[in-house]
Amino acid sequence: MPKTPSIAHGLHLDSLLAHGGGGFDAATGAVVPPIQTATTFVRDETYELVNPGHIYSRDDNALFKKTEKLIAALEGGEDSRLFASGMAAVAAVARIVKPGGTLLAQSGIYWGTTLFLRKMCARNNIALVEADASDLQSFQDEIAVTRPDLVWLEVPSNPFLKVADIKSIANQCKQADALLAVDATAATPLILKPLSLGADLVMHSATKALNGHSDLLGGVVTTDNAGSEAWAFLTEERKLAGAVLGSFETWLLLRGLRTLALRVERMNRSAQVFAEHFEKHPKVEAVLYPGVKSHPHHELAKSQMTGGFGSLMSIQVKGDKTAALNVTGALDLFQRATSLGGTESLVEHRFTIEGEGSGIPENLLRLSIGIEHCDDLIADMEQALTAI
Repeated sequence: MPKTPSIAHGLHLDSLLAHGGGGFDAATGAVVPPIQTATTFVRDETYELVNPGHIYSRDDNALFKKTEKLIAALEGGEDSRLFASGMAAVAAVARIVKPGGTLLAQSGIYWGTTLFLRKMCARNNIALVEADASDLQSFQDEIAVTRPDLVWLEVPSNPFLKVADIKSIANQCKQADALLAVDATAATPLILKPLSLGADLVMHSATKALNGHSDLLGGVVTTDNAGSEAWAFLTEERKLAGAVLGSFETWLLLRGLRTLALRVERMNRSAQVFAEHFEKHPKVEAVLYPGVKSHPHHELAKSQMTGGFGSLMSIQVKGDKTAALNVTGALDLFQRATSLGGTESLVEHRFTIEGEGSGIPENLLRLSIGIEHCDDLIADMEQALTAI
């Protein structure tokens, strides 16, 4: 039997990704894993499982385990769990907080997360505190005073691209006996590894860059302490609540992961060039991207992130809501759609999505930089800006 690439061999993550976590199908020798569509698994005449560990596909799925093992390796973690969507993963982590407890969440993050946390906490008698995590001293003071059960960060934040000091906040959380979870979707595990900075849990919407092709919903949570009470809760929550991926979606995710390193490298490089080009453009009020030196958290981002600063950014055009919408309407290569992390570049007018009361400026456009040639992306935005 030929040897197969594996995590145990100590390969570079790029090589591990290219082989989808290593190995081939033992039954056929295929270099691509099969999709097992069965929901249940047979027992023999003595009622012993024919394949121990395979009872029911809600939790017992070989593709789950292969993909989770690969993602855990990317994160430098011990174990991962896949969920049916990014929000399913967010919900599972949030439910760690029991009624009567306290959840401290970073303000100005993904609106879907904010809305869910507000509604869930209101329904379950959980105190929700929202604070700006980029103001380190103020946020640390908030942890010390409120002593939350769970602290939720998003690094970089979506859509303001703020960067919180994960290591310092993690230290404060430990003093307050608080669990720290970090949504690092906008960065990917190739750029930011929150577990190495002291976080207890790291979450990604696998819908975004991990899959990278805008054709599945998925989420994943990873820990470096699989023996913790919190992880025991999460694994049970996933199994019993049933918020799992289907086999085909898991197969798509594993296929997408095989090109993650290449896609991230291209998107990071293009995002950096794009941001620097428009940072001083006469029709752009501000570029929100931690890779530019003018970003208030640039040095912190450099200390936490490696290989780039991600493919998500926001720009604020000079003008009002009408000016921003005129720019989106004039774009040709950028597609007007929500989400991020796919091969295609997207533009979104967040105020239209979130509406009044969300705190989103009317002139803000969120951009997801794809794998197109950067010159074409710059040219498209240049011509669109002539609309204002």
